[in-house]
Amino acid sequence: MSTITVIVPVYNAEKTLRACLEALMNAEQTPEQILVVDDCSTDDGMQVAAMFGTDRLQIMTAVSDQPGGPGDARNRAARVAIGDILLFVDSDVALHRDAVRRVRESFATEPEIAALFGSYDDAPPAPGLPSRYKNLLHHHVHQHGQKDAGTFWAGCGAVRRDVFLAVGGFDVARFPRPSVEDIELGMRLRRLGHAIRLVPEIQGTHWKRWSLGNLIRTDIFARAVPWTVLLLEEGNGLPNDLNLGLRSRLSAFAALLVAAAPFAALVLVSPYLLLLIPIGIVLVVTANASLFRFFGKRGGFALIIVAAFLHTLYLLYGTATFLAVSLLYRSGVFPRRRIARRKPEAALALSAEDLRR
Repeated sequence: MSTITVIVPVYNAEKTLRACLEALMNAEQTPEQILVVDDCSTDDGMQVAAMFGTDRLQIMTAVSDQPGGPGDARNRAARVAIGDILLFVDSDVALHRDAVRRVRESFATEPEIAALFGSYDDAPPAPGLPSRYKNLLHHHVHQHGQKDAGTFWAGCGAVRRDVFLAVGGFDVARFPRPSVEDIELGMRLRRLGHAIRLVPEIQGTHWKRWSLGNLIRTDIFARAVPWTVLLLEEGNGLPNDLNLGLRSRLSAFAALLVAAAPFAALVLVSPYLLLLIPIGIVLVVTANASLFRFFGKRGGFALIIVAAFLHTLYLLYGTATFLAVSLLYRSGVFPRRRIARRKPEAALALSAEDLRR
């Protein structure tokens, strides 16, 4: 079977890195190599990593005095990795004991796939309702996504090293900070004819704690804005999968009805338009029935109520961002380019040594 190098990019992850590395050390099948890549951390995260120093675990120190982002850290590690498979794991993710084995077996049983990714589990330990909502939403979406995936996820995702190097790795020139660099890589892989598989059984516990403000800022500026630009550049419309499936689109339309109804009733002086509010609520609940049942199982009625509010809010600002960016893109505010047909500007060099591995 293939050999595996686990790559963990680290930036100020002192609070979560121990759980991440302990999980890797206690895996059913230990990977052949673990590369912990420092991205100019200012906390004691690297001291935590040093506690796990073994022949298998190696620490790559920062190469500049400014963070280059997780994409750059992953690219640097990929150049020196010894594994046939690169398994990317975020520093706040603790893989389940069977995850490495499942990655290895998936590539062995499906030699035609170039990449795969998994899911967060349904037991996020971070306190607070925003954290529980966001992490459980991610789990639910990935558990119900299409197995023949059109994207990639680097929180717990793997790719064949030769393919990764050949397509140029993560586009760090375009995404110097945590953003949608993994989604862009997945879109590029698919456009170049490579298959990607969603394997929901490959899971990890996500330790990230979200505040409501950080959640909204990240969703809008690090996710929705750049993702919308990528979709518009591709020019293939919205894929019917994950966060962009038909149910999500119906939910977004319903949320807009709820938000627009009071303004429409006021402007048009028609109280009957307020009926759009209950209609929209019914549509949101109907389109997301399985999601809300899942929240109920994990946190009871209180979590359902909070999740309903947060999910409606998420649908509203996500849809508003998509519409605004689409308008600005068509107005020429964003540069037009078709990134999926080219390697990124900072493409990885595929050396003779790389080809021999």
